[in-house]
Amino acid sequence: MARSGALRSSDRAAWPRRAAGALGVLWRFSRPHTVIGTTLSILGLYVIAATQLPGAAVGEGLGDLACVLLAGFCVNVSIVGVNQLTDVEIDRINKPFLPIAAGELSFAGARRIVVACTVIPLALALTQGLEETVAVAAGLLVGAAYSLPPLRLKRFPALASLSITLVRSVVVNLGVALHFSKALAGGAAAGTVPGPVWALTLFVLPFSFAIAILKDVPDLEGDRAFRIRTFTVRLGGRRVLGIGLAALTLAYLGMAVLGPLLLSGVQPVVLAVGHLLALAVLWAWARRVDVADRADFTRFYMRVWMLFFLEYPLVALACLVG
Repeated sequence: MARSGALRSSDRAAWPRRAAGALGVLWRFSRPHTVIGTTLSILGLYVIAATQLPGAAVGEGLGDLACVLLAGFCVNVSIVGVNQLTDVEIDRINKPFLPIAAGELSFAGARRIVVACTVIPLALALTQGLEETVAVAAGLLVGAAYSLPPLRLKRFPALASLSITLVRSVVVNLGVALHFSKALAGGAAAGTVPGPVWALTLFVLPFSFAIAILKDVPDLEGDRAFRIRTFTVRLGGRRVLGIGLAALTLAYLGMAVLGPLLLSGVQPVVLAVGHLLALAVLWAWARRVDVADRADFTRFYMRVWMLFFLEYPLVALACLVG
């Protein structure tokens, strides 16, 4: 009996370690950089809505904000999870650190996570109304079409980049903004999209396109082996980097020059200086990157995501002090 009690005590002591390990696997399965980007997007859109819509204020509707963050996290995990389920063999070449490719997460376990993360946001959206349901369903459908046969849009460079751009720029920005306009202000403001959100949507269009094509540069070997005809496979990494930088430069200059001129209720100096500084940092990083070095280019790509993270707090700050 003493031995059995000791075993039970040992199991109890080991449980926190197993739980922490499982959470770590889930965190890596979720592709943390995309989760952070989605979270900051939602928080930034909340602050913009709360400062720009009549009758709204920062600090209101925090319970609703929490539900939107949960739904956004789940949609994100569902989309990247489907991609990992369909790309196990490719990931063993391109991204062997991912949980399924590394053997840390079973195929069945990953499928259960994806199913749960598909059902939860749909259930939440159905309780909130048409705008939320359409936004969540659109994000999930486009994400599935990107990875799953028979469409598997990732095989076609233009459609692959368009699908990622559509979700990041239109579905997230406009869908979440419409939700907050109804939840925070209501009445006459319901269905209103603030000017800074329209500006963000236009900014994120070229930015998301750049993210979509740059992400394939380090994956050249695996994509070529499995005949995934990305822009990198067709054009080469150096040309894709140039196209991506052109799109990012267009986004930053547009927001720095046109934003202060066209947007009311925002601090123009914060908007202009913030975007010009971000653009300068981007080009400083780009000048040092080695396209042929997978690890080096991956670091550069993650830094581009850092700039994406920065965009929503930057515009939200301009609205707060405007």
